[in-house]
Order: sequence, then structure tokens, then C-alpha cells
Amino acid sequence: MSHIVDFKQVSTVGLESSPVAEALAGLRANEARYFMNKYKHEFTVVPAGESQETLDYVNRILKEERGIAFAARPLETARFQVENIKWAFVFYEDGLAINVMYTVDDPKKRAVGFKLSEGMEVPKELEEKKFKFARQKSKLAGTIRGSFFVIKGEY
Repeated sequence: MSHIVDFKQVSTVGLESSPVAEALAGLRANEARYFMNKYKHEFTVVPAGESQETLDYVNRILKEERGIAFAARPLETARFQVENIKWAFVFYEDGLAINVMYTVDDPKKRAVGFKLSEGMEVPKELEEKKFKFARQKSKLAGTIRGSFFVIKGEY
């Protein structure tokens, strides 16, 4: 069952099994605040068990573009389109959040973003690929570390 993420009252609902549930919930709320402020879009998540199509889409891009397959268990996903951008998100039990930003009309503006919740280590799957992580402060999520890569293929 889907639910709208509240960015005023941060909740760990759906993320309770994560060892960094509070930080991951803050990261998820941070995303919800961004989409509300920028696009007036309510950020809605679905349990991973109910969203295999979104998981398959994100996993295909990760595998085909960079040969990445995460061992961590996905907890929730989100998938929607605002303006000319299709978005897909996966929130993992270890605290990792992945987003796919795929512009419909501009192949130069397509990317996969990785965000690490405060308190989690860089996943082994990303250490091996030599990603550099920038730090960002968030009132909702503490310190978020993030990186990305540009999507070259068509999905």
C-alpha cells in the first residue's frame, strides 16, 4: 500500500528494519520536501514488494550502464513524472537511496544519483567503482553523502 511521505513529521514507517532507519526516513523526507517545494508534487512511496516493475527498471539501468547490482534489500520505491522528467527512487535497508532522473526530451539530462544516509558506510558495490561523494547538510537527514553518473543509453 502506498503512502505520501510527510516532510514535516518525519516517520520511519516502512523503513523500520533499517539499522539507520531515522536517517533514511530523514533522507526520504528530504526528497519529499524537494518535490513539494520545486514541483508541488506529493512524494508517494510503495513497498518494494509491490513495485517490481520499478525495481526492474532501476536495476536494469544500474547493470547495463555500470555493471552494478546491490546486495542490500530494497524497502520502498517511488516512480512518477513531473513536467518532462521521469523519476524513479529505491530506498534500501542499508540506508542507500537511489534516484533515476530521466528527461523525456533531452538525452543530455539523464542521471542516476546515489545518496547515503548518515551513519552508513559506502556500499562495496560503489567502492569498487571509485565514486566520489559530496556532502550535503539537511535539517531532516543530517549529513547526506551523494554521487551520480550520467545515463548514456535509452531506457
